Amino acid sequence: MELVTLVRQDCGSCHGLTLNGGLGPALLPDALQDKPAEYLKFVILRGRPGTAMPPWQRFLTDAEAQWIVSNLQKGFPSGR
Repeated sequence: MELVTLVRQDCGSCHGLTLNGGLGPALLPDALQDKPAEYLKFVILRGRPGTAMPPWQRFLTDAEAQWIVSNLQKGFPSGR
């Protein structure tokens, strides 16, 4: 539940509360379908220099980042 809350609130603050896009791009399955899971995990952990995407490696383990990617690719749970 903590990771669901983190994604919905922290990631959602830029990617939209429904992950449909905002300051950052949409994180819905159709928007991510052409991006490899390892790339997405790398972006979560290392961020994207020159953009608003910060690195999360201080807060997330490799396994947690992989869990987030897996769930984003199949449709993120509501947490309810």
